[in-house]
Amino acid sequence: MTVETCKLPKHDIKDLKLADEGKLRVEWASQEMPVLRQIKENFNREKPLKGIRLGACLHVTTETANLMTTLKAGGAEVALCASNPLSTQDEVAAYLVKYEGIPVFSIKGEDNDTYYRHIKSVLDIKPQITMDDGADLVSTIHTQRKELIENIIGGTEETTTGVIRLRSMEKDGTLQYPIIAVNDANTKHLFDNRYGTGQSTLDGILRATNILFAGRRFVVGGYGWCGRGIAMRARGMGARVIVIEVDPLKALEAVMDGFEVMPIKEAAKIGELFCTVTGDINVIRREHFKLMKDGAIICNSGHFNVEIEIPALEDMAESKRRFRNYIDEYKMPDGRKLYLLAEGRLVNLSAAEGHPATVMDMSFANQAMAAEFLVSFSDNLKNKVYKVPELIDKKIAMLKLRTMGINIDTLTPEQKEYLDSWKMGT
Repeated sequence: MTVETCKLPKHDIKDLKLADEGKLRVEWASQEMPVLRQIKENFNREKPLKGIRLGACLHVTTETANLMTTLKAGGAEVALCASNPLSTQDEVAAYLVKYEGIPVFSIKGEDNDTYYRHIKSVLDIKPQITMDDGADLVSTIHTQRKELIENIIGGTEETTTGVIRLRSMEKDGTLQYPIIAVNDANTKHLFDNRYGTGQSTLDGILRATNILFAGRRFVVGGYGWCGRGIAMRARGMGARVIVIEVDPLKALEAVMDGFEVMPIKEAAKIGELFCTVTGDINVIRREHFKLMKDGAIICNSGHFNVEIEIPALEDMAESKRRFRNYIDEYKMPDGRKLYLLAEGRLVNLSAAEGHPATVMDMSFANQAMAAEFLVSFSDNLKNKVYKVPELIDKKIAMLKLRTMGINIDTLTPEQKEYLDSWKMGT
């Protein structure tokens, strides 16, 4: 008997009738995720997550659907909610409920109250593992559902912003269970953050605006791995890229990579398109809006919509109108018009479809194997934020290479001996 003909799990989604469309989209993404498919096959045989309740707060996309079915194949009882109110693909949510029997609590465009009600619905399964993209599950547990902590063996975190929050909790001594920072895996941030965010951010901007990048002054806020990717891709499309940074090493790297680097007060005067990707608050503020050119476009590709001081923009504008999907026009008292994309939320997931499945293949392979690692080694872990074990990272890289038809060399016994010895010199 299929899930379709059984009683459906508890859920809150837009429309179950979208499930057939979602099924096709998830299948298409799966073809671009060969590493996760291999892990799913192994999970299906070995059931390393058998009996484990896993609560996930992730972007509800086709790639996430493939992760959820992988975890389920491993024996986990899974429940899913959105990690961003605008990133949900409603047809994917419907597919997971109807065809996979996975409880999903997620509706694209949900308000803040609904967003947190959905988080609480996931927590109602009393998860033993949490899987976060932004640490909202963890923070809600630590502030409102502390009774769940005693049964939690660990969690994973997908994004830079979430890792920052969790390391702050660890530093303050408030983190009550171990977390694996999937974001810090080399097979995640070197590829997902750089190539995934780089491509998908430009995709989101283009879908929302249909502008030409060539010749346009594009200001990138932050030169971490995501900022590097956006700057690289924007330059490739002919944009004149300016980087703003607070870290002297990253600023120096941006200069050496051939980008202009300057303070935001200078960039605000000449920029035509602005994109923040720092993980911090109020990167673009009231004083910067005052300096911007008429027609400036502002967007964010960091996890939360706090990087742009939207309340100040609302306060300054004498009028506001929805110009087209994902574009709000703010008219200033002096007649200038500034355009905010996707309400300041993740433009790549709000106005487009997020990262290509090919890069999410590695990110979600890390998530699946990190969950397996937590089950196997939780007794040895403290209430800290851990990096993904190097063996897992390298295994995923090797699997990815093999799926691409690429083979590499291995060290000879002589080379291994040389690298392990301190006695052999010139």
